[in-house]
Amino acid sequence: REALLFCFNLKKSAAEARRLLEKVYGEHTPSKIICEDWFKRFRSGDFDTEDKER
Repeated sequence: REALLFCFNLKKSAAEARRLLEKVYGEHTPSKIICEDWFKRFRSGDFDTEDKER
């Protein structure tokens, strides 16, 4: 999550961020949908990377 936020702050797209993370984490990289969801949250101004209460 923090790595996704870092990429977001570097003005990377969710797809670019995922490609970068895939080079490092391989099969443990978050899915495309998960990355897009986090970027949507960041664009809305929510930069908290902790889980929300259910």
